Formats: sequence, C-alpha cells, structure tokens
Amino acid sequence: MDIIIAGAGKVGYNLARTLSPVHNVTVIDRNAEALARLQESLDILPVNGDIEDPLTYRKLIDKEADLFIAVTDMDEANLISTLIAGDTIAVKRKFIRLRNEFFAKSSIREKLGIDEAIFPLQLTSETVEQLFAYPRANNVKSFAYTDFRLISIRVTALAEAITLEPKNYAVVGIEREKSFIIPEGGSAEIRPGDLVYLFGDESRIRALCPKLEAEAPGNIERCVVFGGGDLGIAIARKLLEHGKEVKIVEENLRQCNIADEALEGEAMTLSCKYGTAELFEEEGLSHAEMMIAATGNDEYNIIKCLEAKEHGIRKVVAVNNEMEYYNLMHSLGLVVVRGPKMSAYHTIIERIHSSRVVTERKYCGGRGTIFLRKIFPDSPLLGRKLKPYKRRGENLLYLVRAGELLPFVEAMELQEGDVLVAFAHEEDAEALENWLNGL
Repeated sequence: MDIIIAGAGKVGYNLARTLSPVHNVTVIDRNAEALARLQESLDILPVNGDIEDPLTYRKLIDKEADLFIAVTDMDEANLISTLIAGDTIAVKRKFIRLRNEFFAKSSIREKLGIDEAIFPLQLTSETVEQLFAYPRANNVKSFAYTDFRLISIRVTALAEAITLEPKNYAVVGIEREKSFIIPEGGSAEIRPGDLVYLFGDESRIRALCPKLEAEAPGNIERCVVFGGGDLGIAIARKLLEHGKEVKIVEENLRQCNIADEALEGEAMTLSCKYGTAELFEEEGLSHAEMMIAATGNDEYNIIKCLEAKEHGIRKVVAVNNEMEYYNLMHSLGLVVVRGPKMSAYHTIIERIHSSRVVTERKYCGGRGTIFLRKIFPDSPLLGRKLKPYKRRGENLLYLVRAGELLPFVEAMELQEGDVLVAFAHEEDAEALENWLNGL
C-alpha cells in the first residue's frame, strides 16, 4: 500500500517503523530533524512542511494514497490535514487520531469522509474501567463477534506449579520472565509469577481469578490517580461514574485547578509540588485499593507505582507509552495499561490489518495476535467442512459456537454464527492471517 503519515512524533514514528518494511510510506512533518532521524533508520519518503498548509502537499499532487493517517497531538491540525489531503491527493481511506471526545458524537467524521477515528484518551480510560469489574485481572479485552473475553492474570497465589485443564476457556498465552509462550492445546503448566492469558467464558475465568491471584483486592472503592492532565481527568471521570472515591495527585497547581473544575469538585485534587512521599500517610492515599499512574512520563509512572506498593496499595496500574518499558513494568509486578500514544499506535495497526473478513487484535504488548472471522449468513464458508490450519510455530485455533469454545483440531462443518478464533505468536501471525483470509 501507499501510506501517508501526517506527524513524525512518537505515534508517527512507530507507525512508520512497523509499516515501512512492507508498504511505501511517506511522512510529513515541519520538524526537519525528526524527519532526518526517521530517514536514517527507515525506508520512507520524508516531506518537510506544515501539514496544515496546502502548499506542503504540492510535492504529492500527482500521488495516489491507499491510506492517509493524521496522528499529531493537535486535533485541529489532524482535521485540517485530512481535509486538505482529501482535496489534493487521491486518498482511498483516511484515519485520524483525536483527543477531544466531542468529535466522537459529532458528524464531522462523515462530513470529512474519515474512515476511522481513534480516540486514545477514551481507549486508555476504558481499559482502566474494565479493571473495576475484574480487580484481580491485569487486563481485559472484549470482542465484537463474541461475549468471550481475553483476561490476563498474574499468578501470585500458588506456591508451586499446577496444570490447568480449562473448561470453556483456554490458556492462550503465558508471559514467563522475558519469554512469551502460546501453549499447545489450550491447557498448560502454570508457575508462580507467570502472567497468564485466558480466553473464553468470563464467568469461569472470574471464578478462577482468586485461585491464581492473591495480592490484588477483591473489590475496589478508593482510588488514587497520579496525573491531573487530560488522561488523569478522563480516568477519574470513569471512576466517578462507577461511584468510586477518587483523589488526584498533580505537581502543577494550575493543572490541579483545571482538573477540579473539569470534574466539578467530585474528586479531591492534591498538589505535590514538593514531593509525594508524605502524601501517602498525610492524605490517606495508602488506604486506597487501586492507584493509577497516568502522567505522560513513563519513568515517573514506574516510580510512583513502586512507591504506592511500598505504602501498601494492593493494585497499582502504570500507564505505558514507551514500548521499551513494557517488559520492565511487567517484571516489577505492575499492571500495565496502554497509554494514549500506545493505544493510538496499536489501534491504527489493528485496523489497518483488519479487513471486512478478518478482525485482528494484539495482546501481550504486541507479541501475540488474535484473529477472528465470523460466519455470516452470506459467507462462502457456510456449510463447508473446513480442515484445521496446519500449524507452523506457536498457534492455536478455536471455534466459538452457541456459547461453547471448541478446539479446532479436526475437520468441522461451519454453521451460521460460528466464530473462528486464532491465536499466534507475532512471527507466525502473517501466515495464519493469510490462511484465514484465503478460506
């Protein structure tokens, strides 16, 4: 594909790095140094210029693009660049990153012919929201075609290894130290300290949670949010909607006032300009069941989470915007949630790779891939007897039918409403995706 990316920041860089090996990628940005860094390591076409200036696009006037992606930090710049690109370049699809949730409810997407609008603040706050219902879980993912969920749990309740023989759920991944394993057959030996990924009937997984995880609280009522910026406010708003007691800790006094006004005084805002250690005791932060470090600084988030653990907060959540910190956060026993930049990157990649036939999702920091294909009434697979995928590498294939998770290990006749669900290690994902698309 011919892809144009407007913005060479962190999201734009990661998109270009992932897409440029197999696609023709053009990156537009006014920062010549950022473009030079990109060009040093990636095979891209750099265009130096203001993405809001029509003159910038003259260099691309005769170019056709399969996809235009606007991913700067500024909503106005992204919207204007999408509008200009649509008028000056033959663009087939447009993706846009937006911060303001107002645009999710407006008709601007349809008016500008935008195919996909990604709202990273909303995605991150909704991920944190899922943890209220599953306080012992590390992460929870929902899917379009099935009520089954993917839930990860840190194993802290076991003194020795056990073997899980799941019923209507499966072990679809194990993160052990620095390695990621997809166990064959959906059953697996689970060891203390493992981060286990389970897919299937959520009621069965929920019942299993306390048997595997002993450190996290069984219920969450009192929460602390470090960071009073847009993300901290979005997370606090979700917490308040669920009736939680919320305290926000923010270094900048002006931002404290902004957060207080945005939340209409429903959350207590605390300034920590001269340090936070004493706040845990003086302000009763240590009595909270959950703390979320939601600043834009990953190192700061890690430090605050470690401080919170030392002060006895049983569930600590670190927002992560740097890929290289993912393994470190997990090794420290922190719950890791994709920050706005990581959410934007992963969601865009998932939607690029998803088609009308096959939906793609990532898990375990992108090291695992999930594919779903539903059998609709007009599907050419309806009534067809399908042989299972011949595995090459770490792959699992299941069929979801009438609320049951069936291992797909022998030829089966497909019925209306069936959902094929496949799990693959990142190295094997492309071959499995090609098989699913080619059925």
